[in-house]
Amino acid sequence: MSFSTLGLAPELLAALDLLGFAQPTPIQQAAIPAVLEGQDVLAAAQTGTGKTAAFALPLLHHLKGGKRAAPTRPRALVLTPTRELAAQVEESVKSFSTKLPMKSCTMFGGVGMQPQIDALRRGVDILVATPGRLIDHLQRRTLDLSAVEFLVLDEADRMLDMGFLPAVRRILSALPRERQTLLFSATFAPEIKALAQQFMQNPVEVQVNPANSAAPKIEHRLHPVDHGRKRELLLHLLSIDSRQQRLVFSRTKHGADKLCRALCSAGHKAAAIHGNKSQNARIRALDDFKSNRIQVLVATDIAARGIDIEDLPVVINYDLPMVAEDYVHRIGRTGRNGRSGEAISLACADESDQLRAIHRLLGQEIPRSEIEGFIPTQPLRLTARGGQRDGGRAAQPQGQPQGQRRDNPRSPQPRRGHPQAPRHAHAGRPQRGHGGEQRQGQRAPMRQRGES
Repeated sequence: MSFSTLGLAPELLAALDLLGFAQPTPIQQAAIPAVLEGQDVLAAAQTGTGKTAAFALPLLHHLKGGKRAAPTRPRALVLTPTRELAAQVEESVKSFSTKLPMKSCTMFGGVGMQPQIDALRRGVDILVATPGRLIDHLQRRTLDLSAVEFLVLDEADRMLDMGFLPAVRRILSALPRERQTLLFSATFAPEIKALAQQFMQNPVEVQVNPANSAAPKIEHRLHPVDHGRKRELLLHLLSIDSRQQRLVFSRTKHGADKLCRALCSAGHKAAAIHGNKSQNARIRALDDFKSNRIQVLVATDIAARGIDIEDLPVVINYDLPMVAEDYVHRIGRTGRNGRSGEAISLACADESDQLRAIHRLLGQEIPRSEIEGFIPTQPLRLTARGGQRDGGRAAQPQGQPQGQRRDNPRSPQPRRGHPQAPRHAHAGRPQRGHGGEQRQGQRAPMRQRGES
């Protein structure tokens, strides 16, 4: 199946082609047609399954044919539990709408309100917001939700865990009753079903299996190294075969740029892509990498969404991801379609916690190999509290990560006589900052997880 068979507008298909999105994921195949038909959708999908595109693409398809947004009155609202997720979603919306005259903006706490007010006054088609800051704008009457045609609750289970249910209910009361509603959650937990019954109209259920397993032909390898010698070790590994292409993951945008400059200074043909790069620069870097004009592409997790290279031999984790499931998403760029691939990780003692979480997710330890001349002075700490090695623990069931709650004392009770139960189409708790939102730049602990 291709995106063209889903009924999306030509402008969206052109944007997807530029981004390198070749085939829709299972959640996109299931959800996009239902959203295009105007149905409410209750979807169980984890990050890394392509859920952002599953709601953003059909929303843009619907919105492109209508009137532009009036000042302070957005036409679509996407609620997210954290600032970081809001930024990721809005970045994806912008990427998908490059061929459309759509305006979008983010709204979250920790930054000044005036730029958000100015954006609203200019007119916003799609508003991506966290609940706390959104309510601030409602109270100041700088935002009017009476024209919202589409509502998306992204990572609804996480919003409930963070205590946002009262805020969500307050926001719902400010929305028109006649709207299309989409709810995305990691699971169909009872509290999510109860929430759906309260404010969705006969939703279609869509569920896909979690993508937390690595391709069988990927060879995993871990090189312990002191933090200060990571770059030197990476250059050593690249020098073994400078013609071989590698996708290198950096945790931050600044780190990606800095590493790219060092690689170029050492004589490697390299480029970096991240959220601060212009769309043209990112497209050019991807084209150069796909056409083998450069051998090393340094990327952040968000910017790497959509990288689909037919035969990429090696992925290198220069920095281990903060969220364990992102490890699987990163290395999934190699070993595709039955091919073999290598996933190499450079890990220092400070990343021991991330490494243990990755081991729990995989259900096994990554084979370690110390390289002569780079043996670390500070060893990795692979024993958790109590002295038991993570590799000896029972593997966490797929889709049921450690610490995930199955019940919630704040679970809402369905109202009597409210809409019908959903019908089937087919088959960690984050830290809180001011106002209950996650502090900017902070990743939530592993939940299910895991985008771009």
